[in-house]
Amino acid sequence: MSTLLAEDDALYRQHVHSLLTQHLPEFGPVYMASNGREALELYRQHHPNFVLMDIRMPEMTGIEVARQVWSECPSTRIIFWSHFADEVYVRELHKIVPPQTVYGYLLKNCTDEKLVSAIQAVVQDEQCVIDREVRGVDSRSQNKITGLSDAEYEVLIDIALGLTDQAIAARRFLSRRGVTNRLRNLYDKLVRNLYDKLEVSNDQIESMPLTPKTLNFAEFTEL
Repeated sequence: MSTLLAEDDALYRQHVHSLLTQHLPEFGPVYMASNGREALELYRQHHPNFVLMDIRMPEMTGIEVARQVWSECPSTRIIFWSHFADEVYVRELHKIVPPQTVYGYLLKNCTDEKLVSAIQAVVQDEQCVIDREVRGVDSRSQNKITGLSDAEYEVLIDIALGLTDQAIAARRFLSRRGVTNRLRNLYDKLVRNLYDKLEVSNDQIESMPLTPKTLNFAEFTEL
């Protein structure tokens, strides 16, 4: 049994190393990396059974490292941890987790006891352990009615970056009509989510002046 600990923050790295040494000595030896590229190099050198990895790291993100690790050994147990339950990372994880693979996603504000028990659950009991806040983000993103598809989410990110419809079309290899259609679907779901939170009825939605049916997307995308 061996462990790879990948964390760019030296204090976190040393603290978790101490936890593993004290509470899970059978998980040693523990190899430590301070960035994603070093983590991948250590993995390929030692082939550890378990990886505890920060998601945001220099050189390579934890998602990028995991993609390589799982492509070489899908059975490797990985627990991701982060300060944030970022939807972009949750979505990326869905794309790379191999079928039947056991993994975890914890937030760094979890207690030492929770971290230790999560490691035992993932590695020894073969149970996925996902933080409640992360599960909430995942549930919302996977909702077939109100959740955004990956394509719609990408357009939302492009809009947040201030890109024009022409720039979005070029970036996503779409026609202008394709961008318009994605904007229409995106707006429909965002408005629906807003009205649901305000507990607006369907009849009220239909009577409102600004809805996906009345908005001229051809004019909107020219802005």
